[in-house]
Amino acid sequence: MSQIQIDDGQVIVTRWDFSPGSETGWHRHEHDYVIVPLTDGRMRLETPEGEREVELEAGVCYTRVEGTKHNVINDGEVSFAFVEVEIKQGT
Repeated sequence: MSQIQIDDGQVIVTRWDFSPGSETGWHRHEHDYVIVPLTDGRMRLETPEGEREVELEAGVCYTRVEGTKHNVINDGEVSFAFVEVEIKQGT
């Protein structure tokens, strides 16, 4: 489940909450972005290059670039959450 918290001329900030087994569905990111995990968790990423497991650690951020394509799946037994901050170009 996602909830957009800010969408202005500079950023789009979305909170994502994943119950076990939930997923985003395939999508392509239109902006560079930062992920800020709110909780620990394990997700499976389906990408055009294949699948991989990623461990989230609360407070340990990472970045990705515009054009990233994937499906994010909660592959664990507990819920996890993160905040996604998309950076609009020209800001």
